[in-house]
Amino acid sequence: MEALEVFAVILGVLGVIGSVVPALPGPPLSWVGLLLIYFAGGCTSTALFIWLGVTTLVTLFDYLFPAWIAKATGGHKEASWGALVGMIVGIFFTPIGMLAGALAGAFIGEYFFAKNDETGSVKAALGAFLGFVLGTGAKLIVSGVMLFYIIRYIWIS
Repeated sequence: MEALEVFAVILGVLGVIGSVVPALPGPPLSWVGLLLIYFAGGCTSTALFIWLGVTTLVTLFDYLFPAWIAKATGGHKEASWGALVGMIVGIFFTPIGMLAGALAGAFIGEYFFAKNDETGSVKAALGAFLGFVLGTGAKLIVSGVMLFYIIRYIWIS
């Protein structure tokens, strides 16, 4: 196995991890792994550009959709920020802690910082949480598929 292929797999794995951990840009890391596979002769330029488009779309989706859905459910930016902070705190516990942290953080952000009532805060927290889960899920699927293709290209060659 060549060095480019080893780095491609490492980037693909980091991309999957980065789909859940907010400090790492998941799909862009996975795409760079595909780029290395391209330079190793493992994928076509067409596939590389298609995945660049998918990576760009899912990254934009992840930034825009949670705020949009939180706003659609009556929330404010504080709920979205609360979901992100809660998820970061929850990382230190379990995957369930991440989810619970995101939901609790969205509620706290909406209730205490946006000064919404309890009912409005619950609705906004659920909206921010749903947006967060859908964005994270989309990143995880895209990064996972790119990792699959990285491994497949290596296996075939």
